[in-house]
Amino acid sequence: MISVVIPVYNEEGSLVALHRELSAVFSSGALGPVEFLFVDDGSRDGSWEVVTSLASRDPRVAAIRFRRNFGKASALTAGFQSARGERVFTLDADLQDDPAEIPKFLERLDEGFDVVSGWKKTRHDPWHKVYPSRVFNEMVSRLTGCVLHDHNCGFKVYRSEVLGEVGIYGELHRFVPALAHARGFRVGEMEVNHRPRRHGHSKYGVARFFKGFLDLLTVTFLTRFRHRPLHIFGGTGLVLLGLGLLGMTYLAGVWLAGSWLPEYRPIGNRPMLLYSIALLVVGVQLFSLGVLAELLTASSIRSADMYSIAETIDPDAPTPET
Repeated sequence: MISVVIPVYNEEGSLVALHRELSAVFSSGALGPVEFLFVDDGSRDGSWEVVTSLASRDPRVAAIRFRRNFGKASALTAGFQSARGERVFTLDADLQDDPAEIPKFLERLDEGFDVVSGWKKTRHDPWHKVYPSRVFNEMVSRLTGCVLHDHNCGFKVYRSEVLGEVGIYGELHRFVPALAHARGFRVGEMEVNHRPRRHGHSKYGVARFFKGFLDLLTVTFLTRFRHRPLHIFGGTGLVLLGLGLLGMTYLAGVWLAGSWLPEYRPIGNRPMLLYSIALLVVGVQLFSLGVLAELLTASSIRSADMYSIAETIDPDAPTPET
């Protein structure tokens, strides 16, 4: 089965057309059974009424409604937990993603990938969104090692085992491919047709880029240092401690030199003394924080969090009867 998870937030005008296009893609039955899972993220317009009407006419339509707006990551998480398909699509409800691309996604997935992400090579968005997005995508690729042209594209397909291992929260939904890559899953991409917006308006403003940068720092930490926090905190702390000790050693030499050169004797009014003390204090704090984080990790981590198993061979397992 294929599951299509669609987060909805104030998209009343586009839902009927989206359902019609999705139905056309799956009308032949060649792609197998499908479910359309709409997740209403606290819409304030008539989106839920439209979804309810669609569900009454099409048994393939399932729906979830939040009491208020919790964010796209929460909507996707709820959809992933309810999805029954072995392959799970995500696409936005604003009709900018073209459902006709779904068969191509499946072909790409069958080439051996676990995640296939869309790439909006030709975008129909304002320039002030396109160019910052390109810079952001380059940063994500470099910092996470998951090289994609478009991490922000909401049009993706996953094998269900990926979603069983990768958890998202906050606004980490755009980083699922990077988190899956860190677990050893194969991540690919393909060009998709990005259409102009015909209904509603964009839900994202300038603040999205600042939040995205902070989320990128979170993902970088989760993918590189989640199981070894002392490497980042302790390493930074040791560097600061080293600089502080160098400064104090220099000042001690200056103070001793004052025995022969009195003009070098005073060190209490030197800025370096304050800087060196601050470096020592912060360095000790960071190193201590790293040790505490290691203790917390050691006591709470599960073995399943440390690796991802693709398949197993058990020679002692009973063979199926023929």
